[in-house]
Amino acid sequence: MLPVPKVVFMLSNGTETGVDARIGDSVMTTATQHGLDGVVAECGGNLSCATCHVWVRDDFLDAVGPPGEMEDDMMDLATSDRRDGSRLSCQITVSEDLDGLTVEIPPEQP
Repeated sequence: MLPVPKVVFMLSNGTETGVDARIGDSVMTTATQHGLDGVVAECGGNLSCATCHVWVRDDFLDAVGPPGEMEDDMMDLATSDRRDGSRLSCQITVSEDLDGLTVEIPPEQP
């Protein structure tokens, strides 16, 4: 049986919601499939809108890695504060190593 990683989303109201994720899906897909507010995903994960901006918790920064050049450029459009852990959730692929990943959803998306 395949492992089922959990991803924890901290919503802008402070509520934390843990959901089961599928290995190989993006964190954005995981959020939208579970109907979580705040991850707009306007472009459907095509790296062209920055409406899936999240802040990765410090303890997972190394596991998630830094944004690529295109992602970094796209995040310049994000309206919420940019932090060290800023990533576009469409560019984070769920893996066994990310079990327990916690991301905070900003109060506003572009």
